[in-house]
Amino acid sequence: ETMLQQQKNSKDKMTKGTTSFGKRHNKSHTICRRCGKASYHIQKKQCSSCGYPAAKMRQYNWGQKAKGRRTTGTGRMRYMKTMTRRFKNGFREGSQAKKVTAN
Repeated sequence: ETMLQQQKNSKDKMTKGTTSFGKRHNKSHTICRRCGKASYHIQKKQCSSCGYPAAKMRQYNWGQKAKGRRTTGTGRMRYMKTMTRRFKNGFREGSQAKKVTAN
């Protein structure tokens, strides 16, 4: 084979790698306004991560790790972090704790 035929044959071959990656320049997903991930499908108008615009958050029992990433305790817990202490003291308000004297 001549050099020209070899070059022609190499162009005909389909490759799964480098040449295919050069064609990827369209975005199917953009940033979701609820979860902040780049999982909002532009054509479907639905987030593949949190399910937005559905009222309920998307979650499945087969995704235990994913559930753990966004469950209670992963944020600031502005209200919940004081609950254990308040529960222990019977949710008392507006009173001083009784002094414990050493006997």
